[in-house]
This record gives sequence, C-alpha cells and structure tokens, in this order.
Amino acid sequence: MTILDKNIVNTLREKAKKLKCKIVLPEGLETRILKAASIVNNESIARVVLLGKKELIEGKANKLSLDINGIEIIDHQTDIKLEGYIESFYNLRRHKGITLDDAREILKNPVYFASMMVRTKDADGLVAGADFTTRDVAKAAIQCLGVAGDVKTVSSAFIILVPVEEEKFRLFVFADCGIVPDPTASQLVDIARSASQLLLELFDITPKIAMLSYSTKGSGSGSSVDKVREATKLLKQEKPSLLVDGEIQADVAVEEGVCRIKSPDSFIRGDANVLIFPNLDSGNISYKLTQRLAHANAFGPLLLGLNFPASDLSRGCSINDIVDIIAITSVRCKCQRC
Repeated sequence: MTILDKNIVNTLREKAKKLKCKIVLPEGLETRILKAASIVNNESIARVVLLGKKELIEGKANKLSLDINGIEIIDHQTDIKLEGYIESFYNLRRHKGITLDDAREILKNPVYFASMMVRTKDADGLVAGADFTTRDVAKAAIQCLGVAGDVKTVSSAFIILVPVEEEKFRLFVFADCGIVPDPTASQLVDIARSASQLLLELFDITPKIAMLSYSTKGSGSGSSVDKVREATKLLKQEKPSLLVDGEIQADVAVEEGVCRIKSPDSFIRGDANVLIFPNLDSGNISYKLTQRLAHANAFGPLLLGLNFPASDLSRGCSINDIVDIIAITSVRCKCQRC
C-alpha cells in the first residue's frame, strides 16, 4: 500500500524551490491567487508572474496587506510581446480558419496570453482556474501548448491523499476527472499512460494501475465493461512492463480482503495507486466524494498529455491548494525538461 507522511507536500515545495521555475498566473486580481502568489514569492517556491493591470493588482494587494514586492506583473493587453503572441497563435490556428483579427480578439483572454507565454518559453508553466472553468483553461492550453507527440489524448488527473492514520496518507492518482466525457478504449489507454507517468515524475513510485468498472473480470456485462476490458488488453499489449489490472471494481482495486474474494488472481492485491475511471461522471464524482467525505487532500486537475506543464484549479480551491499546485507544476516543468 502506498502510504506517505504529511511531509510529502512540503517535500514537493522544497523540490520546487531548487528549480526556480517561472509560473504564470493569469487571474492576477483574484484574491486567493494574490494571497497564494505572495506566499510562493516570499517562500521562494517559484518565480510567479501575475497578469493584469499593475496599478489594480498592487492596489488590491495593499488593501489585503500583502507583500508582492519582487513579483513580476504583466498587463497582457498592452505588453510589448502581445503582437508576437498574436502572430504565433494565428500561425498555429489558421488551418482551423481563424483570422489575424480572430487571434487578436482571442489573445485578450489572459489564459490564452499565459498559454502563449509558456509555449514561447517566456514562462515554464501555468496555473489557472480559480475564476475560469476547466473547459476555459483546457481549451486555451490545448490550442496553445499542443498535444505531446507520444499521446493522442489530453486528459487530467488529481493527486489524492487519503488520511489513514495521524500524519499518514494513502496516495492515489485519479484520472480522468475533468476533460474527456466518455473516453474510448484507446483514449483510456492514453489516460492510463499519462496518469502513471505523473506518479513516477512526482514521487518516483511504481504505478499499479486499476482499470475501473462496475464489473470484476466478467461479473457484469455491458458496453462500458467491454470498453474497459478492451482498454486493459490494449494497454498490456502496448506497455507490457506496466502493472495493470482490469476490468475491476473499485473495492477490488483498493482493499486487499475484497480483492482476495472477488479476484484472487489479481497481482495488484487491492493495492492500486492509479485509478482509471471509465468516464468523466464516475471520475469527477469519485474525486469530489473522496475529498469531502474522506477529508482527502486533492491536488488538481493537473492537465496531462500537453507539450508543456499546465494545471487547472478547482474553483473551490483554497490558498494552500494553489500554493501546492504551483509547486507541483514547477516539479513537472523540471521533469519535462529532462
């Protein structure tokens, strides 16, 4: 069982401090973002960039008694690099029929400006979503950052820390919880690969992947079961070195005693740490219930399958959540450089 102590969050922050990555935050006037940016800057977790009018951001910071000295602030509507980003975005998307005027209008959106900063390496990664929806953030990231060459599906994942005893947590990756409504079998393969890679990048822990269903090894039937079973088969063929089991029910994936009864031959033995859900309904509902009812820490959604690191935020996120997501995004920046 993958049990970590509470210090894992501080460990990620310490890793981020050594990397000194530049993370752009397009929601520069959002109160939680401002407070998180102040913490990140004062603790040297990352170099943060806030987008928005400097006088407005500084005025709000003063009202909130926040120290933002040393934080770079960029007015995305007047910045000297805006025209270059507009031209680059136009060249990226003109095959989709957009005009230069369309590109100019789109780049008024700070999430698109931030995404182009990352694409042109003026920043290492982006974090957004305190105000913007997941759809807003994902659309900008996909269009500007592009899909990584080794995958075909952009997805998302949450790092979930479930308390099991005082100061001890069980670690999971939940995917997909925010992007693909009803993935095909081949898309589930991409999601599983990306989620398992995330676990390796952040924690250097061997992924044990459960392809989840309402059926365990033929106990149920239906098109969803067939899809998960096919995805498991494809993933094993494509990546035989991965530890993957499916189709299995959630209790089989996470409880050794249940696994012995329902699937005694399973080599995961109730110790899965990467949970792949058959659709967005099940993934999103599961992470929110786990977070609220089990009092779990949920970090994400972290966008997967892009050429550059980007992270969404739940609009209900706390200030500490934002700080931790900035740290996680910074660690992912380093991993993608390697």
